Amino acid sequence: MSTATLTIDLDAICANWRALDGQSTGETAAVVKADAYGLGADRAARALARAGARTFFVAVAEEGAALREALGPGPVINVFSGHMPGDADMIGDMDLVPMLNSLDQMIRHVEALPGRPFGVQLDSGMNRLGMEPAEWAATREVALGQSPTLLMSHLACADEPDHPMNRQQLDCFRDMTADTGVPLCFANTGGVLLGPDYHFDMTRPGIGLYGGRPFEEARPVVTLDLPVIQCRDLEPGETVGYANSFTAQRPTRIATVAAGYADGIHRAMAATTHMLAEGTPCPLAGRISMDLISVDVTDLGYDPKSLQLLGPEQGVDVLADNAGTIGYEILTALGPRYARRYLGG
Repeated sequence: MSTATLTIDLDAICANWRALDGQSTGETAAVVKADAYGLGADRAARALARAGARTFFVAVAEEGAALREALGPGPVINVFSGHMPGDADMIGDMDLVPMLNSLDQMIRHVEALPGRPFGVQLDSGMNRLGMEPAEWAATREVALGQSPTLLMSHLACADEPDHPMNRQQLDCFRDMTADTGVPLCFANTGGVLLGPDYHFDMTRPGIGLYGGRPFEEARPVVTLDLPVIQCRDLEPGETVGYANSFTAQRPTRIATVAAGYADGIHRAMAATTHMLAEGTPCPLAGRISMDLISVDVTDLGYDPKSLQLLGPEQGVDVLADNAGTIGYEILTALGPRYARRYLGG
């Protein structure tokens, strides 16, 4: 096969959701924004719905509309960006629930879709989305009079359990939501792991479902196998790739695989990343280019048909560390050229 294969284990996604659900004290939703972190929201969300998830979160209304098409009626689909101009028909027709971020959004929603459900996002200190305490204090009674379905906020430092920001935000969120009688949602994956104080009525794990930190016990979800196009021998002193960035120090066997930074494999990871042939690590040789990567397979003693970049032995967070980024970016950068194969679900 000449196309790289991205294998996505839907059973592992569901197992990770169940494990986080087992640690949560209320309902456990699922964040499937950005096409389920690049892994296919339609397939992932349908598997999660069969596993028991009844509430989903997406980034924008367009994602919500596509998810409704995949899930059909029933599950709740909440939209983080709220009710943006031009969203009314999509929100109404697709039965979406916007998380309103400002008084302007609240007015827009109530005027365009009176009586339709909505939630409110509160800013407890991240300063990104949501009503700040003063705006909420001025809007609170009007908002509560419209019967919101959910009040939520977002943790800035949940992946650092000892960071003082976590407790600071928790105290702020409690103050803003006291005596509202509305279901509350605060915890992302990291928030679930912070413990019951952060759980409230609903948690909403995201990256932990897909095998990433800070959920260290997560089952691996993604495997990426890259086909070998050609193998060649190098004499000592010969070089590989752009800028002569690899020089053979011995008689060397080089395999060139069909993938590169156009497929979301970051150039920055080349110096510290290897690929695996049936579990044996093989170092990259030279730079990662747009469509090709060269790999030193000398010590294998044979020419592999494919090499694995992502899998149980080398997960998304290892690649992220090698590239100086985070697992979220590794997953969401995976490109459209892969042949996708889904297991389970």
